[in-house]
Amino acid sequence: MKIAFFEIKGWEKTILRRGLKGHTVEFFHDPLNAENVKHIEDFDIVSVFIYSIIDESVLNRLPNLKAIATRSTGFDHIDLEACEKRGIGVFNVPFYGENTVAEHTFALILSLSRNVHKAYMKTIRWDFSIDGLIGFDLKGKTLGVIGAGFIGLNVIRIAKGFDMNVIVFDVNKNKMISEVLGFKYVSMDELLANSDIITLHVPYNKHTHHLINRDSIKKIKKGAVLINTSRGGVAETEALIEALDSKILSGIGLDVLEGEGLIKEEKQLLYDPQKLEDMGKIVKDHILLSKENVVFTPHIAFYSHEALERILETSIDNINSFINGKFQNQVISIKA
Repeated sequence: MKIAFFEIKGWEKTILRRGLKGHTVEFFHDPLNAENVKHIEDFDIVSVFIYSIIDESVLNRLPNLKAIATRSTGFDHIDLEACEKRGIGVFNVPFYGENTVAEHTFALILSLSRNVHKAYMKTIRWDFSIDGLIGFDLKGKTLGVIGAGFIGLNVIRIAKGFDMNVIVFDVNKNKMISEVLGFKYVSMDELLANSDIITLHVPYNKHTHHLINRDSIKKIKKGAVLINTSRGGVAETEALIEALDSKILSGIGLDVLEGEGLIKEEKQLLYDPQKLEDMGKIVKDHILLSKENVVFTPHIAFYSHEALERILETSIDNINSFINGKFQNQVISIKA
């Protein structure tokens, strides 16, 4: 098979070549477009990221194309109807960072519970006193998980290792999983009122926009900690500032900020310098981040070697499975 990869960084080539031995593999740094498609007109498979727009004009130039393996969760950059019409398989990477984001969630929790960020700032000023650094145990505390999808479930597993009590709000309930992992489903109001730590793991959409807002903040247990590794728009910035000022919240851990713009995929931050520049401007002027009881990381919860490698390994598996007639992570139905 002749396989072309677009939007590729140098370190990715070794992994992809190793996983696709026996095939002709070509790499391109730029997205696939109407101009560079001429280099792969006789290729069988293409793999892209979200900046490659695969529409009718591109597909018409690829008469031998049999499959598209996008190295992203989303696939709205691909004309699925046109692909289905031509019998072209489309495959994606539905999951890659469930444990990665969950681990980062606890990095933020522990930074706040043990004042790691404050201790660091003191030591770089050559102040080694322990004044103001008393923390609190996680054991016995109640963790409220809003959104028990793949990431949320990994957070729950880790919390159980700390011997925490876990309550969950989710529109979809799975009684068997709750019994196996030992957590309880509750209403949103009950979760806010009873959680010592609240962590957000929901997608960003019209239903979750400002899920945490001025009204919901008032229902939170006084002195609780809030963690957000999902999307900035899930929590209203002004409400968070007011909650800290009024001591409803004793601390906030953020990996995302309202105003980042719509980031389709976390991996987009690796490919789009403009996104990083925008992030820098937002951080520079963000009043929330100037508060000493706020810990912030610049949207890196997804960013581990293993998670990035899983994206490539899943893409390799998708391609090899397609070649062997055993489809996985298929976006549209085509016959073998």
